[in-house]
Amino acid sequence: MVYVGIDVAKDKHDCIIKNSVGEVVFKTFTIKNNLDGFNDLYQKIETVMEDASKVKVGLEATGHYSYNLLGYLIDKGLPTFVINPLHTNLYRKSLSLRQTKTDKVDVNTIASMLMSDVNLKSYSDTSYHNEELKSLTRYRFDKVKERAKLKASISRLVCILFPELEKLVPTLHMNSVYSLLYEFPGAKQVAFAHLTRLSNLLSESSKGHYDKDVAITFREAARTSIGSNMPAKSLELKHTIKLIRELDSEIDEIEGKIKAIMDTINSPILSIPGISYRMGAMIIAEIGDFSRFESADKILAYAGLSPSTYQSGQLDNCHPRMEKRGSRYLRYALFNATIYVCHWDPTFNAYLARKRAEGKHYYVAMSHAAKKLVRLIYRLEKSNQPYNKAV
Repeated sequence: MVYVGIDVAKDKHDCIIKNSVGEVVFKTFTIKNNLDGFNDLYQKIETVMEDASKVKVGLEATGHYSYNLLGYLIDKGLPTFVINPLHTNLYRKSLSLRQTKTDKVDVNTIASMLMSDVNLKSYSDTSYHNEELKSLTRYRFDKVKERAKLKASISRLVCILFPELEKLVPTLHMNSVYSLLYEFPGAKQVAFAHLTRLSNLLSESSKGHYDKDVAITFREAARTSIGSNMPAKSLELKHTIKLIRELDSEIDEIEGKIKAIMDTINSPILSIPGISYRMGAMIIAEIGDFSRFESADKILAYAGLSPSTYQSGQLDNCHPRMEKRGSRYLRYALFNATIYVCHWDPTFNAYLARKRAEGKHYYVAMSHAAKKLVRLIYRLEKSNQPYNKAV
């Protein structure tokens, strides 16, 4: 066997190559983060390997810095292991009491971990190409979060410019309200608006839901409004509405790409009531290749949903908390999916009710339901059977 440890950085990567008995074949050397550097690494590996299956390449999960090298190694057919930096840190500390961390130490640590075979799973081609879906779902997550902040700004600005409006509509965040506020950004502007123009605007933007009577109601409320006349805030309101509409368009485009990939994957977890293709995509993207996990409990640990444990002598933590390590995106997707599944599926609804009846706090009971959901998802993906046939 040939073991290759790689410490990934932005512009260069430090590498070491060892044989099956731990002898250093190539001392720590540095390659550039470009094609010439990748080829140099592969040529060195080629000189000592019998075939690709007898090679183990390990590198830390360092986000986008490792992505191109990872793709190169997988395309060359080399079994590659992406290791959590937390694991390498703990493993390095177990080898020595000295607090030493350098690039040379890191590559040796990674190579040693490969040799010790500490329950590592190779990164498959499926996992690598799953990065497309992960990029899209995380990009959507960030866009939705950005839009939520802008919506909070809308509520703040309306409270200053036309506070009575909020009580006249189901929600401020509707197309008809945005159209109204974009053209008439404040109570003063609405109060002096021409009734015909106001009526037509509301009718068109609400698709006929708001008629002339609603327009009159809005204008009368504006004429007696306590809202401030602040041109600067009105300008901010118009710009915020414009930004939200642009984000809406971008999110729709992203979701179209996500749905196209999900239609190709045709995952059985979408058969679970309450899991939409959006949340389903995020769960699949973050978990990646299910074969990497020996059990559903491993996925729970990866998501940071397993309880932390501390016991020493007679001291035992009687109120363990969730570890909250691992993928925060997966944790978010699983918890939100659980809320909808518990609402739409009778089995999960009854399970949640039972946990609540035992006196558990809502979020504690929901965490139990999330664990149940993860076990179901794992079983469906392994069996490739839809939910109604798996239960």
